[in-house]
Amino acid sequence: MSGEGVGGPVEKPRGAVTAQDGGRLLVRVQLPLPASAQPRLMLQRRPKKGQAEEAGRSLVLESVGADAWQAVLETDPALDEGRWDAYVVTGPDEERVPLLPGVRDLRGLVSGGDAGRGAPLAVRIPYATKDGRLAVRAWRRATHAEAGRITVVSGAMTVEARLYGAGLGEGAEVKLIRRGQGASVARIALSAEGDRDFSFTVDYADLLADVVGGAPVVWDVFVHPCAGAPRVRVGRLLDDVADRKTVFVYPATPLGGVSVRPYYTLDNDLSVEITPQRSR
Repeated sequence: MSGEGVGGPVEKPRGAVTAQDGGRLLVRVQLPLPASAQPRLMLQRRPKKGQAEEAGRSLVLESVGADAWQAVLETDPALDEGRWDAYVVTGPDEERVPLLPGVRDLRGLVSGGDAGRGAPLAVRIPYATKDGRLAVRAWRRATHAEAGRITVVSGAMTVEARLYGAGLGEGAEVKLIRRGQGASVARIALSAEGDRDFSFTVDYADLLADVVGGAPVVWDVFVHPCAGAPRVRVGRLLDDVADRKTVFVYPATPLGGVSVRPYYTLDNDLSVEITPQRSR
């Protein structure tokens, strides 16, 4: 990339992001350009391995003062699920320049927001990538079970959760499904509080039968809102943490020669990992 703009070289533009009411994201960019310039904010979703890059989302950056520009990412249309890198394009014939992260005020990302039973869940969390760029993590799910407090005690974990996009009904239950071919299923009773809030307790001993050899075993956590309903993944999306895996670390429990711990995956979904303990 050339990094050249209408006013000459673009010196590492930074984007400050504020989460506003309703889930809108206000992006402010300091960019030394003449008022007559036509810069744009571009969000480009990272393609999966082996796939071509798709068309991104482009927003007009409006002048709001000397060398100051801004754009608002509205909630509609929602971003498709994935990681979206932020760029600035300084003019119609200019190349895109990576946008560096500035101050991020994410206090508006209150747990739950206005998500209700009737609408798909759309979440966008701005964050700084490992290589120091600004990006937006997006989720878009028709139904979702938001994990709340997780309590680990005495060889078990208790999870409090809330359902979005569906309601709890007769025959509702939690399922833990072991990854791999011929996956086993552990059925767990849940305790409902109304038609959205529920809790459940997983006894780790019920997950140990399939631990064979020295390879770790992972169980993914789902809820069926009612009998015959499609399963819904349990995860944690509704706050300001884009990557939970290394941030929320729960204690591991030694049990029968293995170590058991709940954790969040790279997609912020809840799972349980069982790892054989090494003999000393």
